[in-house]
Amino acid sequence: MPRQVREDLTRRLRRSKRAFREEDVQVVEPPLLKRAVGASALGNCMEWFDFGVYSYLAATIGKVFFPGASPGAQLISSFATFAAAFVVRPLGGLVFGPLGDRLGRQKVLATTMIMMAAGTFAIGLIPSYATIGIAAPVLLLLARMVQGFSTGGEYGGATTFVAEYSPDRRRGFLSSWLDFGTFVGYALGSALVTLLNLLLTDAEMLSWGWRVPFLIAGPLGVIGLYMRLKLEESPAFQQQLDEHEKSLAQESAGSELKSIVRNHWKPLLICMGLVLLYNVTNYMVTGFLPTYQTETLNRSSSSADVLVLVGMLWIVVLITFIGRLSDRVGRRPVYGFAAVAMILLAVPSFMLIKMQGTWPPILGVLILSTLLACFAAPSAATLPALFPTAVRYAAMGIGFNFAVAAFGGTTPLVTEALINVTGDDMMPAYYLILAGVIGLVTVRFLPESAQVPLRGSQPMVGSQEEQRELISTSQELYRFTRKPSGDAEEASSVPGRRER
Repeated sequence: MPRQVREDLTRRLRRSKRAFREEDVQVVEPPLLKRAVGASALGNCMEWFDFGVYSYLAATIGKVFFPGASPGAQLISSFATFAAAFVVRPLGGLVFGPLGDRLGRQKVLATTMIMMAAGTFAIGLIPSYATIGIAAPVLLLLARMVQGFSTGGEYGGATTFVAEYSPDRRRGFLSSWLDFGTFVGYALGSALVTLLNLLLTDAEMLSWGWRVPFLIAGPLGVIGLYMRLKLEESPAFQQQLDEHEKSLAQESAGSELKSIVRNHWKPLLICMGLVLLYNVTNYMVTGFLPTYQTETLNRSSSSADVLVLVGMLWIVVLITFIGRLSDRVGRRPVYGFAAVAMILLAVPSFMLIKMQGTWPPILGVLILSTLLACFAAPSAATLPALFPTAVRYAAMGIGFNFAVAAFGGTTPLVTEALINVTGDDMMPAYYLILAGVIGLVTVRFLPESAQVPLRGSQPMVGSQEEQRELISTSQELYRFTRKPSGDAEEASSVPGRRER
C-alpha cells in the first residue's frame, strides 16, 4: 500500500472512529464510467479540433482578415485573435465554475458544448475583410471570445467530472483519456487542414477552403451534446449535494470565489504552476510550431503540417500508458522527471527541428511531444485532486483558466514577438526552459494524490471485490489506530491486500 494511501485511510478512520462499511465505499458501475469518460473526451476532442485548425490556418486567416498588413503583422494579428479567446477564459471559469458546484457538472458541461460548437461554426460563416471590411476581424474576435468563454467552463468541468467518476486506483489512467481526446481532436483538425492544403490551390484555400474545418464543428457539437445529455451526475457531487445546497443557499457566487481564494490559495498556486508547465509546452508544440516552421524556417506548409501531425499521433499513442504509469509510480515523479528533461532538452530539440533533412526535425518534435505527453497524462487526475468536492469545479475554473490565459494561450503571440524583436530563432527553447524551471519548483510542493480518494469524497472502487478488499484492509488498520501509543508506527507496517 503506497504511503499516501495508508496515511489518507488512517485519517479517515480516526475521524469516523470505526472501520469502513459498504455504504462508506462507492462502487462505480462500468457502463456509467465508460459513458462519462467518453462524453468528456469528446468535448475536449471538439475543442482541440478547433485549436488545431486555427493553429494550422493562422497564416491563411491572417491573409483573409488582415489583408492590408505585412506578413509578420498578419501573423501577429492572427495570433492576437487566437490569444483573445484566452483573455475571456477566466471570466468563463468564474461564471461556469460556481454554477457547476451549485447546479451540477453535467448541466454546465452540456451548456459549454453548445457554446463551443456555435462559436466555431460561426467562424466558418464570417465574410472576409474584402467583403465587409473592418467588421470581419471584429466578428472573428467575437466568435473567438464565445469559444474562450465556453472553454473557461469546459476543461475544468470535464476534468472534475471524469475524476469524480474514476475509481481511485485507476484515476490517472481513466482521466488521461480526457487529454487523449484533446490530442485526437488536434490531430484530426491538423490532418484535415493538411489534406486541404494538398488538394486545393492557395487561391482556393483563401477563397473558401479554410472555412470547411470550422463548419464541421456544427455536426460534432450536436453529437457531443447528445452524449452529454445522457450522462448522470458524478457520484462525488451526488454524495454531498443536499448538504452543499444548504450551505450555498446562504452564500453568493462572489463570496464563494473569495472564500476559495482565501482558504485554498496554496493549491490554487500549485494548480497554476502545473497548468503553466503543461500549457506553455502544449501551445508551443500545437499552436506555434506549425507557423514557426513556415514563417521562421521557410518550410512548406505541407511538410510543417505533417511534422507536427507526427508529434500529435505520437502523443496519442503514449498518453494513456503514461496515465497508467502515474497510477503506479505517482504523479510527482512523472511531472518531476519531465520538467527536468524539459530544462535539459529544449535547446537540443529546437536545434534538431532547425536542421535540414527528414529525421532530425522528426526527432526534435518527438522529444517535445514526449515531454508534452508526460505533462498532459497526469493533469486531469492531479488538478481536481487539489480541491474538495464542494468547491472543486469553481476552484479549477479559477486556477486553470487564469494560468492558461496568462501563460498558455499567449505562448504563440509572445514567442513570435520575441523572435521578431531579438532576431533569435531559439527563443522558443528558452521560453520552454523557463516553464520547466517553474514547473519543477511547483512539483516540490505538490502533494502526491495517486490512488488516494478525492478530498471530500468517499473512496471509489471499480468492483464489489475491491470494495470488500478495502473494507477488510480498513478493519485491520483500524485495530492499530485504536491503540493508545505507537499507533502510527504500527499502522505503517500494515500491508495492503495488494498494491493500491
